[in-house]
Formats: sequence, C-alpha cells, structure tokens
Amino acid sequence: MKQLEQELTGLITRDPTIVNENANKDSETFSTMRDLTAGVVSKSYALNQLLPRHVAQAHESGDIHFHDLDYHPFQPLTNCCLIDAEGMLANGFQIGNAQVTSPKSVQTAAAQLVQIIANVSSSQYGGCTIDRVDELLSTYAEYNKAKHIETARQFVKPEDIEAFVDQQLTRDIKDAIESLEYEINTLYTSNGQTPFVTLGFGLGEDELSRKVQQAILKTRIKGLGKDRITAIFPKLVFSIKKGLNFAPEDPNYDIKQLALECSMKRMYPDILNYDKTVEILGDFKAPMGCRSFLPAWQNESGEYENNGRCNLGVVTLNLPRIAMESGGDKDRFWQLFDQRMKVLHDALVYRIERVKQAIPNNAPILYKRGAFKYRLNETDDVFSLFDHQRATISMGYIGLYEAATVFYGPNWETHPDAKCFTIRILKAMQTYQKEWTKQYDVWFSIYSTPSESLTDRFCRLDYEKFGSVPDITDKGYYQNSFHYDVRKDVTPFEKLDFEKEYPHYASGGYIHYCEYPKLGHNIQALEAVWDYAYDRVSYLGTNIPIDRCYECDYEGDFETTSKGYQCPNCGNHNPETVDVVKRTCGYLGNPVQRPTIEGRHKEICARVKHMKAPRS
Repeated sequence: MKQLEQELTGLITRDPTIVNENANKDSETFSTMRDLTAGVVSKSYALNQLLPRHVAQAHESGDIHFHDLDYHPFQPLTNCCLIDAEGMLANGFQIGNAQVTSPKSVQTAAAQLVQIIANVSSSQYGGCTIDRVDELLSTYAEYNKAKHIETARQFVKPEDIEAFVDQQLTRDIKDAIESLEYEINTLYTSNGQTPFVTLGFGLGEDELSRKVQQAILKTRIKGLGKDRITAIFPKLVFSIKKGLNFAPEDPNYDIKQLALECSMKRMYPDILNYDKTVEILGDFKAPMGCRSFLPAWQNESGEYENNGRCNLGVVTLNLPRIAMESGGDKDRFWQLFDQRMKVLHDALVYRIERVKQAIPNNAPILYKRGAFKYRLNETDDVFSLFDHQRATISMGYIGLYEAATVFYGPNWETHPDAKCFTIRILKAMQTYQKEWTKQYDVWFSIYSTPSESLTDRFCRLDYEKFGSVPDITDKGYYQNSFHYDVRKDVTPFEKLDFEKEYPHYASGGYIHYCEYPKLGHNIQALEAVWDYAYDRVSYLGTNIPIDRCYECDYEGDFETTSKGYQCPNCGNHNPETVDVVKRTCGYLGNPVQRPTIEGRHKEICARVKHMKAPRS
C-alpha cells in the first residue's frame, strides 16, 4: 500500500516519471488523469496480487519490464492489431445499439472507419492499423463515381463528362480524408488519449486508389486548423515497390515524390519497402501501430491472412544489466541470460493464460463485430482467434549497444567480433522463440522494443545498482533496440548498413530511423536515402526538424532548455505559440507540453543534433 500511496501522490504532484510515461497522453486533462489514476491502482494490484511473485520482483528490480501493467493483467486485454476493416465495411457491424450497414460512398466509409478505430482503441491497450486503406476506400469511391456519371449524363455535355466526374471524385475523396484526419485527432478513447492508429497505403494502382493516396499526403502536408499544425495521428506508412512507384518510369512515381515532400514537411510518412518486407516477414503487411509485425500465416484454405490478427503483449529483457552483472565474463553473461530468459518465459506465458480468460462480451467490437475477422458467439472461446500461431506475443529487448560496450568498449560498431556478439544474443533469443512457439502454439516474436519511458527506467534502476558507468548508465538513457549509438556522427547510409541485419533475427518488431538537418527544398537528398534503403531495410522512418514558432515564423529544430523546448530565433517557449513535434520511439508527440527533457526525449534530441546530413 505504501508504494501505491506514493504513486498516487506522484500523480497529484505531477511526478514526470508517472505523468509523462506515455508520450502521447496529455496528462493535463481530467480524462487522462482519471485513466492514469486507474492505471496506478491496476498496476499495484497486478504486481502484488496477480503476477507470479518472481515475475513481479523481476519487473520491480529492472531485470525485465512487463509492459502496460496499467491495463494488463488487471484486465485480459489484447495489445495491438491489424483491424479487418475490409470485412467490417463490407458486411456491416454493430457499435453499441447501432447497426451499421455497408457504406455507399467514400465519405461514409471514412466516417465508419473513425468509429471502428475509436471502439477498437478503447477495447485494447496498444496501437491499431488499417492496412491498404487506399485500396479499401477506392471500393467505396466507386459509388461516388457511378453517382457522378449518372448526374453528368443528365446535366453535362458529353465531351465534359470525364472532366466533371474527375473533379467531383477528387473533391469527394479529399473531403473524406480531411474528415478522417480531423476526426481521429479530435477523438479521445476510454484510455484518455487520441487513438494510436496507423494507416498503411501506397500499393493501389487504380485511378481511385491513386486519388486516395494523394489526398492522404496532401491533407497531411496542409496541416490541421488555422495554424496548420502537424497532425500526430494517424501514423502514415507509405509502401514503396519497384515497378510501381520506385523509379521515374514507374506509374505511381509522382506519388512517391508527394510522399517525400510530406516527410520533409511533416516527418510522416514512414516507408515500407515491399521486397525487403516480404523477405523478412514472408508476406507483406503494415505494422500493428508502431513497429510490431506479424509473421506470414495461412488459414485453413491456404490463404495468407493478416487483417484481424493481433499481438498479446510484450515483456522486455534488460540486456545492459546482464552484461554489467557478468563483470565482462562471457560465460557468466550467458548463464545470466539463460536465467533471465526463464523469467521472461514465465511472464509471457502468464500473459497468454490471462488473455484466455477473456470472453467475447468483454470486447464485442473485437470478438463479435468483426475487428478480429471471425465473429464469435458470446459462449465461444476467444483463444480460438489466437492459437495455431495466429497471434503473436513478444520477447522484447533493448540496449544491444550498452551490452556490447561492456565487453568491447563504446566504439564497438566497427568491431566485427562485437557485432557478432550482438547478433548471437538475438540468435539465442531465437532458439527460445522456436521452442516456445512449438510448445504453446502462439507465435513468440522477437521485438526490438520502442523503449519510450523504459529507455530511462532501466537506465535509472541500473544507475542505482551500478553507479555511473561510462557510456552505459552515465548517459541517462539506453539505446532503443538495435539502433546505432545516437551520439555518433555517421551518415544515414552508414547507419542503415550497420543496422540492416538485425530485423532478420528480430522480425516481430523493428524500425530504422535516419536523422537529417532541415533540408529545405532538397528533396533529392531524402530520396537518395530512401532509394539506398530499398534493398537493405524493410521499414524506415524520417526524423527531420519541423518545429515552428508562431511569434517569429521560425521553422527548424528547437533548443532544449530547463524550461522545455525553446525557439532558437526569438527565445519563445510558450506552448500556446509554438508547435514542437518530436518522434518518440515510433510515434510523433508534442513534448513541449512536458517540461522535462530527460530520458526518452534525450535520445531523440541527441540524434537530431549529431547526425550528419545525407549525401545526395
């Protein structure tokens, strides 16, 4: 009870380690504070009453991190998913007391997607994705097209019909996408936040899919409201495929150019390279929310199935701690590693067993209304949607850089033996992954954890345990997953070459980032990196300074000070007259609302400051 009282007091006094745990929750609002309060209580009950004692102790000490304790296991919730929006729109669905029929226009389809997103996000705790949304919405834009052709035949000269229909369709799709963007950004889920939603798009080749792609990108470039601020959600993931939109001779190359412009101005979209994604995952799909990927999976008919699948949760291993506890002794490292993996196993199996206790009525939108594709009756077993390896559960890790630093020093990235050691860690995790997947019939995926609050939690606990260790605990944060040391001055090309091997061993969750200064109109520089990445990595994010001051019209990278983020031109740090957008472990956020710049924001600031500009 003492710990619970301390954390509740921390909420009231606005302890940043508690109120800032999630980069995309505005802890100033009543609804979010209510959710945070419930989360503190749920977390305390889970640690003291629900989790196996050795798992709870390992979490509290920092050996592992049992993610999302504010939601699970207090409730048997699922994590993130790919929504079967295609099936829901085609077959209709129910939300509350409302029976929703299949839409007959692109505007209605977009509006229904917003309702689906809101309800799915309130029924789980992780991100959700609507994949290939351009191709999905093009189906319903056909209704608009037919209507406009009918109207044109009555009132428009025959030679003008095509131009009239094209104009009306472009407007309809633009209006639908603008409404989708605004409505998502004005939604609050039961979790006290805007839905963590991703839109995957870019592979549609038909006329209407192209219009949807263009509308998504132009709407994001335009910005929200009178100040044209950068939208935080939905996260945009643009697919690039050779022969479709990669090269100037490809039919959709013009849309790639629009995507480049959008990334330079709004940081999204991230890109998903088709061929490398299929090579790593077995087939193509967008991530579930931020970076969690599903492996290829075939249903009883032998068809590949992605939409309607989900992840059951994450537990992350503290690799730097194992390395420091080994004292530089490799044999001791592997002994400790095996011990911690057994604890990780117990934590993950507990997550599986807890989810089995859910019933369809707990989350009707997921289990009964089609978000998870198959519509269950209220007495059906929910785990029938997860077993046979249809769902994933994630074995997370962070701090490969710090773990290798213990044995090889802080500049090990160019040391072949050091890199082999980090790959060996992931291969060792893979051995357990295959064994546990076979044993439990749920796909255990290796997940390059987006650390967010964990990036400083593990480091803070290890600082208390080991003191200030140069290049490890003294920085105040650990490196995310397999990423290159953010303090080093390397080109995007060197960074991609260094990181490209890791997702092959950790395909359950990954993303690469390249950092740039303000590029102005040099779109060719960014395209050079995107093209270089195509045959090397699957999933790439663009981090570029897009902060804006409304008092002096400065655009670029704001400074970090004790007062928060500050315009370097006029010194303005008023959150009401600045738009500061930083990427925090996968998603964009507005950290200007949170004065602390320690921990998770320190990493992104270090990256932006030290990364060289790309070669054109």
